[in-house]
Amino acid sequence: MSHPLSAEQIKNYHRDGYLRINNFCGKEETHKLLATALQDDAMRKNAIDLNDQNGRKTRLSLWFTPGNDAFGYLTRSERMVGACGQLMDSDAPVCHFHSKLMQKEPRVGGAWEWHQDYGYWYKNQFMFPDQLISVMVALTSATKANGCLQVIKGSHKMGRVNHGFAGEQVGADMVMVNNALKSMELVYCELNPGDALFFHPNLIHRSEANLSDKPRWSIISCFCSQSNLAYQETSTSWNKPVDTVPDDAVLNWKAESLSRADFLRKENDPALKNTGWEK
Repeated sequence: MSHPLSAEQIKNYHRDGYLRINNFCGKEETHKLLATALQDDAMRKNAIDLNDQNGRKTRLSLWFTPGNDAFGYLTRSERMVGACGQLMDSDAPVCHFHSKLMQKEPRVGGAWEWHQDYGYWYKNQFMFPDQLISVMVALTSATKANGCLQVIKGSHKMGRVNHGFAGEQVGADMVMVNNALKSMELVYCELNPGDALFFHPNLIHRSEANLSDKPRWSIISCFCSQSNLAYQETSTSWNKPVDTVPDDAVLNWKAESLSRADFLRKENDPALKNTGWEK
């Protein structure tokens, strides 16, 4: 790994349940990723709209296998895979579970209810939450005004809490969430374009609707250790070690279209049975 995390960064992640790294992607790199998100027609054709409890829509495009496209190069980059390997509780190779482009449009982008990622992934029967991790990279500014991620600092230490439906989303037991809010700090994770947020799957988090005139777009890539078996997962990338590429691949390597990606489809993909989005 070209730029390994420091002992202090690793300590902070395990203490807080998340770790912010500023300028994880450079300005030119972030611009290319956003341009790909806006211009690659495969993103639009494979977008899924999910309603929050108030009927506002959040749009996402989700795929499983990282390819030779700009986003595939990012998720396969040495810096991302290396950091995930340092933060997960395993010495086994790092695998890519899925990535999703989150698209919160101005004034209409919906909220995400309080939840844990492992509240979903428990249904996939991943055995060890400490061997899973999510990485959010901001493609546009994420602020309180446009619905940035909110986290309850240290809530990953509570373990998994029960989840149930909230609109078309799965939300955490609000009794437990309110108890957590009484005893732990609520943090608004405002990010600049290119900043990254690594977070534990049991970290309780949410985001409010985007009522501003600015979009909030981000990519969230989810990884697991190869030793973390998932006994009820229909996709196939989750147990294949990531084929890493140099950190400069996003800018300097020829990128394919995402049209080759194995996107999740809301209407007929059986993988939805275990994502937490089925009705």
